[in-house]
Amino acid sequence: MTRTHSKGRTPLEVPTEHSLTTRLWQYAERSGGQQALRYWADGAWHPLTWHELADRVRGVAAGLIALGVDAGDRVVVMGPTSAQWTIADLAVLAAGGVTVPVYETSGVDQCAWILSDSGAKVAICSDADTAATLDAARHDDGALSDVFVMAEGGLDAIAARGDDNRDAVDERVAQTSCDSMASIIYTSGTTGRPKGCVLTHGNILVTARQAQLALANVLLADGASTLLFIPLAHIFARVIQFALLDAGTVLGYARSIQTLSEDLQSFKPTFLLAVPRIFEKVFNAAQAKAQGAKATVFAAAVDTATEWSEADTPGLVTNVKRAVFDRLVYAKLRAALGGKVAHCISGGAPLAPHLAHFFRAVGVDILEGYGLTETTAASAVNPPEWNKIGTVGQPWPGTEFRVAEDGELLIRGPGVFQGYWQNSDATDEVLDGDGWFHTGDLGAIDDDGFVSITGRKKEIIVTAGGKNVAPAVLEERLKAHRLISQAMVVGDKRPFVGALITLDPEELQLFAAEHGLGDAVGAAQSDRVRAEVDRAVAEANTAVSRAESIRKTAILERDFTIEEGELTPTLKVRRMVVADHFSTAIDDLYDT
Repeated sequence: MTRTHSKGRTPLEVPTEHSLTTRLWQYAERSGGQQALRYWADGAWHPLTWHELADRVRGVAAGLIALGVDAGDRVVVMGPTSAQWTIADLAVLAAGGVTVPVYETSGVDQCAWILSDSGAKVAICSDADTAATLDAARHDDGALSDVFVMAEGGLDAIAARGDDNRDAVDERVAQTSCDSMASIIYTSGTTGRPKGCVLTHGNILVTARQAQLALANVLLADGASTLLFIPLAHIFARVIQFALLDAGTVLGYARSIQTLSEDLQSFKPTFLLAVPRIFEKVFNAAQAKAQGAKATVFAAAVDTATEWSEADTPGLVTNVKRAVFDRLVYAKLRAALGGKVAHCISGGAPLAPHLAHFFRAVGVDILEGYGLTETTAASAVNPPEWNKIGTVGQPWPGTEFRVAEDGELLIRGPGVFQGYWQNSDATDEVLDGDGWFHTGDLGAIDDDGFVSITGRKKEIIVTAGGKNVAPAVLEERLKAHRLISQAMVVGDKRPFVGALITLDPEELQLFAAEHGLGDAVGAAQSDRVRAEVDRAVAEANTAVSRAESIRKTAILERDFTIEEGELTPTLKVRRMVVADHFSTAIDDLYDT
């Protein structure tokens, strides 16, 4: 039996002549002196008005046109999240070009493939390091002609080329419509070479409008603002950015992950975008700081948070306990986020329910969503008015979800991509004739239309005994432990389920100091750490049947890394690579 659910079957109406730059010109004309962006420079936050933003974008776009970027030509933008990244992206679009975002952590091989496959003419990168990566990746006979470095005045250098060419920008914008290609985003796939997802202006603009409708009480509230720190190379951050620009909501850019705590204190956003790993880090850091009697208080605060959050109507005793722990624990966590954050939007990976319950009691409601690059980021999200923890929410307005006979989630709607760049075979594998995108994820839809993700179709493990095991359930629970950085469940065609465990270096060092275990290297081999891992495994096993439970674990000597190809830029585990790199450790689980 299949089940279909949609929220507002009629797609949102966006005029076909609109593009992602149309609204920028409109805001510049109507609200030119008002603040659009905020960025950090010279020890303070500085505003960029709509007029200044539009003028900057127009200048860089004119320079790109003068450099020979024609409508439909590809331009790479590589670097961390920043106001300059946004200006470069908007300028490419205003020139009629196609933005090809690349993570700053991408290696030479990845960049070489993206440059070759996309045929990018120009690249705009952040600094000398990313420029060196691109230089090493480019081929003499490739299409790439110019590389501009933002840290070295690259955007100014591009703009200088187009001083006499600004009228051409208006012509390009006028020629751009919802159907025009806006971006080719290479998926950080867990298997094989990345595939380029083709997204139009319409895909991104409609999804941005859907976000505004579904999250109006967050994104469009009076005084709403956010501080971006997750990569704009990821479609999740980029779509929300466009939603905020389209709505006129102020956004700022954190200087770096290293300065995020300071930036939150000074910027004071009202909501944040983050991946679950951020919430794990915040929770684990708070737990690690709570020593002695404070550890008992923190544990009680966690229990009370879950009790309060799970209750439909918390009783008097629960409310009193929450008020007590608010003064002792929760208020400090809110202050650490700047003091004004009331909501966070989480995506990119599954969010552990215990974290969502905890932060809701803290006063920071985490709204989990779901989507893929192929669906222009989120296709479903928990509405702030009805956050059903443990689900990824309800479909966006105008989007349909369906569960196929084999349990796979299918999505149809205006956010579904046009196909993979120059790869019709791969496109045909995931897009059927009725417009349904086959996500590869397993899921369910409840009577209220809330979607739950239960596993990844291709990641299902079938043990030698024929038992199907969904790794995600176990892995999420394992990673909830402060000492565990990554976990990968194994056992396909094996007699039982096992797991590879990596330890978080920072947490391990703290744990070693707390328990007198010497240095981190020695602590990793200690019985105390092994006991903690065993405890995490026992807790994870409570979520599954005995046949699905983890019987043995291997604690690896190092963490999985992006550099070794074991993690994608969004920190998803590349299972085939890990299985290859640690094949001996896996075999040892079953040989002893």
